[in-house]
Amino acid sequence: MNEQDARQAVESAIGKVAPDVEPGDLEGGARLRQDLELDSLDFLRLVEVISEATGVDIPEADYPAVATVGGLVSYVAGHG
Repeated sequence: MNEQDARQAVESAIGKVAPDVEPGDLEGGARLRQDLELDSLDFLRLVEVISEATGVDIPEADYPAVATVGGLVSYVAGHG
């Protein structure tokens, strides 16, 4: 999966899990938990939605690598 497809998948998943988040807030450095204010259940749901949409499973050990929008996009692009 290329970077653009991964970004679209991530943005779509965030939109489903946290519809209050503005698209302009989805900069690469935006932290999912702190900046986008996703709580732990929202984060887990996000991981689940991304897995369903892309087939990319994110194990708990890799959660630190996907703590930002950019990190999540890179992870999905690299594993999808």
